[in-house]
Amino acid sequence: MSKPVPMSTSNTENDLQNLRKPEPFSFSDFLYNPEKGTVMGRDRKSWAKIGTFYFAFYGVLGALVAICMWAFFQTLDPRIPKWTLDSSIIGTNPGLGFRPLPPVDNVESTLIWYKGTQHENYKHWTDSLDDFLAVYKVPGLTPGRGQNIYNCDYNQPPPKGQVCDVDIKSWSPCTKENNYSYHKSSPCIFLKLNKIYDWRPDFYNSSQDLPAAMPENLKTYIADIEKKEAHKLNTIWVSCEGENPADQENIGPVNYLPIRGFPGYFYPYQNSEGYLSPLVAVHFQRPKRGIIINIECKAWARNIVHDRKERIGSVHYELLID
Repeated sequence: MSKPVPMSTSNTENDLQNLRKPEPFSFSDFLYNPEKGTVMGRDRKSWAKIGTFYFAFYGVLGALVAICMWAFFQTLDPRIPKWTLDSSIIGTNPGLGFRPLPPVDNVESTLIWYKGTQHENYKHWTDSLDDFLAVYKVPGLTPGRGQNIYNCDYNQPPPKGQVCDVDIKSWSPCTKENNYSYHKSSPCIFLKLNKIYDWRPDFYNSSQDLPAAMPENLKTYIADIEKKEAHKLNTIWVSCEGENPADQENIGPVNYLPIRGFPGYFYPYQNSEGYLSPLVAVHFQRPKRGIIINIECKAWARNIVHDRKERIGSVHYELLID
């Protein structure tokens, strides 16, 4: 028998090293390999399959989303909320708001404070009222408001498709031309009731059935209206008082314009085009100067509950005139 020819040790080691040594990696070859005709490791056929799959997948997914959104919007009315009154987050108890508001850098404050009678001292407050009341003076600033404005009255509610006018131009002295009486240290503060779709007030329209917590001067006012202008009893009444005995002494006489409440013909609110909320201007005629007066204003109807913490049915602010 012939003996096997022994292999060279050096050749064997070189072969093993060559087997273990990987081919050099080139990122440019990964991006595009001209020898294999691949882009990022895939050839044209592979990329075509992946592209077709994802195009079909996202196309079907987008169509399903579009169909769902279309079906959803078919259930909505642009003017009628899907959930109203007790079914809504807002509920059925409106809040009361006041204007003018303190500067934006002190947004949590409820203090109306100015010094003296010079224009620069009360300019922020009158400018804020100018901005707030602009939509009431210029109909074109409110979308859809113009030809559908109606001169409402208690025996003349607005026809369908029309909205009541809020004529603030005659509310002297609470007018722009009179600086809302800030220059006389007897400022006007405007109140508005928050809008709740389809909410209908249950009026206190009889002087014989008024709540014990209602201020006596408001009870007297309602009794007087009942005698002289009974058709105006369907009103959400308003009262503004000092919160504490000292505040009640310092607040001085208070007048309400144009009447002491929000007329019932503005309700229910149904998001009519051009609708503006009714306002009440509260004129503090002779508040004591140099002291903070805590004031609470309330809206009165049988279905309005007052809760200071929850800010419903009433509003708190302070008045300080140095």
